[in-house]
Amino acid sequence: MFIDADFLLDTPQAKTLFHKFAEALPIIDYHSHLDPAAIADNKQFANIAQLWLDGDHYKWRAMRTNGVPERLCSGAAPDREKFDAWAAVVPRLLRNPLYHWTHLELRRPFGITGILFSPKTADEVWERTSAMLQSGKFGALDILKKMNVEAVCTTDDPCDDLAAHSRHAASGDPVKLCPTFRPDKARAIGQTQAWNTWVSRLEQAAGMKITDLNSFKKAIADRHDFFAQNKCKLSDHSLEAFDEESLSDAAAAEIFNSARNGIVVDKQNAARFSNYLLDFLAGLDAAKGWVRQLHVGALRNPNGAAMSELGPDTGFDAIADDNCVAPLSRILDRSAQKGTLPRTIIYNLNPRDSAAFAVLCGSFQDGIVAGKMQYGAAWWFLDQMDGITRHLETLSQLGTLSRFVGMLTDSRSLLSYTRHEYFRRILCRILGRDMVQGLIPDDIDTVGALVADVSYNNAKQYFNF
Repeated sequence: MFIDADFLLDTPQAKTLFHKFAEALPIIDYHSHLDPAAIADNKQFANIAQLWLDGDHYKWRAMRTNGVPERLCSGAAPDREKFDAWAAVVPRLLRNPLYHWTHLELRRPFGITGILFSPKTADEVWERTSAMLQSGKFGALDILKKMNVEAVCTTDDPCDDLAAHSRHAASGDPVKLCPTFRPDKARAIGQTQAWNTWVSRLEQAAGMKITDLNSFKKAIADRHDFFAQNKCKLSDHSLEAFDEESLSDAAAAEIFNSARNGIVVDKQNAARFSNYLLDFLAGLDAAKGWVRQLHVGALRNPNGAAMSELGPDTGFDAIADDNCVAPLSRILDRSAQKGTLPRTIIYNLNPRDSAAFAVLCGSFQDGIVAGKMQYGAAWWFLDQMDGITRHLETLSQLGTLSRFVGMLTDSRSLLSYTRHEYFRRILCRILGRDMVQGLIPDDIDTVGALVADVSYNNAKQYFNF
């Protein structure tokens, strides 16, 4: 049967590793784009289309490729019409990871197995899932619990008030909901008009007037403190503009003042100002013992027409081919030399650079914190079977697999928690094959301990939730 209990597990060892050491472990989702208010309020969903298709740009991208008009993707068409459009697309997705994910998402949390999703089965799926969703027992928080999620880290702008996180914390619910400090807009001085608008928001959030670079940094530090008070333990940064150099305080202040006066900052100075702030933010993170996440390799919004019509994060981004390894090494080195290099996870999107990033992490291990520098999980376009397998092979051969903090969802869809199961199955598949081939000991308890560490234990210790 397709997607059965032993899906992807093609050796007896792999089956034992998964079912005994991985399957029942909780999930620590240390990077997601879920709506914290939906979780705090246990948002209810009328139908599966709202769960499957609202905000899920992975699916929108596949739908457009198959000739589905935008009104049925991100548009305002009725939910059932969107659902039927997705049902018509899924049979076209054989060998695409979305085909696996779709059927895993029916299996969990809905328990629907033994059918292939298509227009022929759409009515059955719609009716069965609608009955469950309308029962009052399948709200956003309920789904997290059904997926065995222990902790969720959302992605939050420094100006956010974190009201939903506070509300959830006050409820006493055992599922942890933690914010993540993502100051990308603070660094985006090259987008001068939008940056100035954001600085005005920062003034309001921090309750102070920003008159110069020092007060700007003070306001950011104030918000950093506020996030820490609300159980934040991570920062997150998307790196898209690269330069090996940073700026002196005086040069950064001059650029800051020019931008505040509406003068557009050129590309090189914008990249160097971004580096200057990254250096400053690394010190804040290190002082609080936070983990810093660096996402490298995305080409944002190459389709200008789509960006103008639909905005960002709608499924039109791509993989960049910038020279980013050397500039990133300089960012890490400046902090290392000052003693302010925090625990860091580097996510790479261009597979061309995977080995380089895995090795770069080893260049900044300090011999004090085990696994301090992490070559992060296969991300975005790479979180499919081949991408996950290649990531694990690269990490194993150029780093230390046993110290890896495991998978994340990086998703706006609650049902994407099946990607943790997908990852664990692939991990056990790889290790099971190695055991059969004599590449590692055929010792189920020794290898099982590694599986449990990578699936859960390492993240639990590394993030200290």
